[in-house]
Amino acid sequence: MTKKLIIAEKPSVAADIAKALGGFTKHDDYYESESHVLSSAIGHLLELSCPEEFEVKRGKWSFTHLPVIPPHFALSPIEKTESRLKLLNKLIKRKDVEGLINACDAGREGELIFNYIAQHSKTGKPVQRLWLQSMTQGAIRDGFARLRPGREMEGLGDAAVCRSESDWLVGINGTRAMTAFNSKTGGFHLTTVGRVQTPTLAIVVERERKIREFKPRSYWEVEAEFAAKAGVYTGKWFDEGFRKNDDEHARADRLWEQDKADAIRAATLGQPGIVSEESKPESRLSPLLFDLTSLQREANARFGFSAKTTLSLAQALYEKHKVLTYPRTDSRCLPEDYLATVKATLSVLTGEGAGKGHDEVLLARYAPFAHQILARNWVIPNKRIFNNAKISDHFAIIPTPQAPKHLNELEQKLYDFVVKRFLSVFFPAAEYLVTTRITRVEGHPFKTEGKVLVNPGWLAVHGKESQEGGEGNLVAVDPGEKVKTTEVTVKANETKPPPRYSEATLLSAMEGAGKMVDDEELKAAMAGRGLGTPATRAQIIENLIGEQYMLREGRELIPTAKAFN
Repeated sequence: MTKKLIIAEKPSVAADIAKALGGFTKHDDYYESESHVLSSAIGHLLELSCPEEFEVKRGKWSFTHLPVIPPHFALSPIEKTESRLKLLNKLIKRKDVEGLINACDAGREGELIFNYIAQHSKTGKPVQRLWLQSMTQGAIRDGFARLRPGREMEGLGDAAVCRSESDWLVGINGTRAMTAFNSKTGGFHLTTVGRVQTPTLAIVVERERKIREFKPRSYWEVEAEFAAKAGVYTGKWFDEGFRKNDDEHARADRLWEQDKADAIRAATLGQPGIVSEESKPESRLSPLLFDLTSLQREANARFGFSAKTTLSLAQALYEKHKVLTYPRTDSRCLPEDYLATVKATLSVLTGEGAGKGHDEVLLARYAPFAHQILARNWVIPNKRIFNNAKISDHFAIIPTPQAPKHLNELEQKLYDFVVKRFLSVFFPAAEYLVTTRITRVEGHPFKTEGKVLVNPGWLAVHGKESQEGGEGNLVAVDPGEKVKTTEVTVKANETKPPPRYSEATLLSAMEGAGKMVDDEELKAAMAGRGLGTPATRAQIIENLIGEQYMLREGRELIPTAKAFN
């Protein structure tokens, strides 16, 4: 009887597939059933290399041997996982194996891992593709019921090879050129260069240069205290004619000369003020669902997690606990046919559809909000949440219809973060009443703002309705009432250099790197594209730290002298 060989990306995924499909017997590093053989890679098993006959030995890296552009690439087994490659080769070549199923991670790199294995084995057997969005048993069985022909993924496979070969060419030529340059006075000074790591480092170095060259400028602000019948309030002087200009430090409430600030104080102290105010409602929608970069950025700002930590926690919640969908995504929307799954997930979060052994304390936090969304029928078609046009390989990171069990403290924090974002996106906007009061004293305007939360909306999910009131209610002033300027303070300050990058802000800079390009044609080509992918950005930052191009001090990333060179 003929069989199909399923190749997963990691052993843990192979074990999950065996469990979901059932009927498998385990052998050393593979499983077998009546219809399938199942094994896995261990991440990348092969890497690109220069064919022997074109290679230049390490001691002879000089400008005379550049550029390195081999007429074709060789694939070399990665030493520490070579035995796994031999096993897969043997299974691919089995007489009873008539076709292959690519069950590597559903993305560009998964395509590459599988294609390199197939290319190395020189097989011509037909390929089918398993494409998973979550790792629950039901999702795996559904995926196998809807296998896609391998040829559908050819474009993605070609993109993966393109990325791999361009990285190799830029890396090897840049590294050898810079190493030759830095070793010209003797010795061997390895200086690594990469298609993503070098421009990322340039962003950090450029910011550090601005910080070092920064010269602070003094400015003054004028604050006044006003007495009304109902009580006291404060206001800040501002220039009503202010327009934004090239001076990034200019603000409506900043004065560059102390004399002017002192003159305003002298003119207004003790004088009566005339009050005008307007109140208008303001609403604030919940933030969009998470993609990987926004999750890494916000978990860094909120918990101080490094991008690498966030990715590994999200990966464990996806792969091991099966409570989150695929994390290596750049989309913040869900498919338009996903409403039923969302409702199923919400019913698990109410605690009612959760089954035995789940974390009751965690689910108790979400139950009232999940109940409210379902009871009020807030899951409806909405392009802000459900939008096929804004999804590439994968959709936003959301909880799966599987209840959490046995999460450690850090996993719990990240899971909670994602679930609250998921719940809040279905809630109505938070509504405020914003009051702007202008108090005019001797022709000088002072501004006071008050913000009152009228309806918490989605903020209730985060328990923020209490502290989100901003400045709160203003002291009431009767129509036509004159107030007295009881105190005027001139505050001296100075401009500050731009802050150093943290991982959160560097991830944003990498994501939006296209906006920093001056060349219009290149800018257009890079629109919506950044440096690296959501899946690789964390590792790039770690590599730069590992190569001692940057140091991590608290939450700041500081470039070293080696980086400046």
